[in-house]
Amino acid sequence: MINLESIKGEYPFQPHTFDIDGLSMNYIDEGSGEPIVMLHGNPTWSFYYRKLVAPLGGRCRVVVPDHIGCGLSSKPQRYRYTLETHIDNLTRLIDHLGLKEITLAVHDWGGAIGIGYAVRHPENVKRIVVFNTAAFLSPNIPPSINLCRTPILGEFVMRGLNGFLGAGVHLRFGMAKPERFTAEVKEGYLAPYRTWHDRVAIARFVQDIPMSMDHPTYNLLLSIQESLGLLKDKPMRIIWGMNDFCFTEKFLESWMKYFPEADVHRMEDAGHWVVEDSYEKIIPLLESFMEGGR
Repeated sequence: MINLESIKGEYPFQPHTFDIDGLSMNYIDEGSGEPIVMLHGNPTWSFYYRKLVAPLGGRCRVVVPDHIGCGLSSKPQRYRYTLETHIDNLTRLIDHLGLKEITLAVHDWGGAIGIGYAVRHPENVKRIVVFNTAAFLSPNIPPSINLCRTPILGEFVMRGLNGFLGAGVHLRFGMAKPERFTAEVKEGYLAPYRTWHDRVAIARFVQDIPMSMDHPTYNLLLSIQESLGLLKDKPMRIIWGMNDFCFTEKFLESWMKYFPEADVHRMEDAGHWVVEDSYEKIIPLLESFMEGGR
């Protein structure tokens, strides 16, 4: 059980839960008005967006779910942790909350999940904010992540040693401003992932990266990629950490090819965890975007 008291200075939110087939999906729901749904990736949780919630909650409704297996949500051990399942869970949460004309903000694996929702329900998506992520196929994968995909060894590294999350928290891998990882911030990221049991989704997310045509998620990600044109008229703001070892500038260039009208903001002093590195700059960018800026 996570002790939220120990991180309340950084994460002061009252958790909400939504039942999905007997599993509990946790989410932040703050403020009122036009909705923005922010989707985290791997190996983070809603804690990643904590610095954005209060400022945005003063002018809109901010919803930040923890994917099943992540954060404060249930962590079933025998579960279909696939892109298809995560998109379905997101769809059910949005329907449950009655969210209309949403702004989507996506990072890391949240990109494929959120854009997967968007191409299926373009009429319900008003704007899109893209942080370092992808929603299309790529032949490139960092060696460190590829190592984590190795059968048996990868499971041991990610779940036994907590190597995937630990690299970010202890080694500040993907962080451009490591001084921001105070003891309380470290505790916030690590708290939901203390044991082998708790880290199941961290491993399954990595294993679900489709690097070959015979991978079960390959065709779904391809279909999302081929459907990106359905979103071409949506206002899009891309906020990109330029020192990202994983989602490099090549991914940014791909987004710009698919969405040439997107408003691009390069964070030169930020890495993969761009929101952690640059939230002071990001807050006004999101505020102006929610007010109608393209």
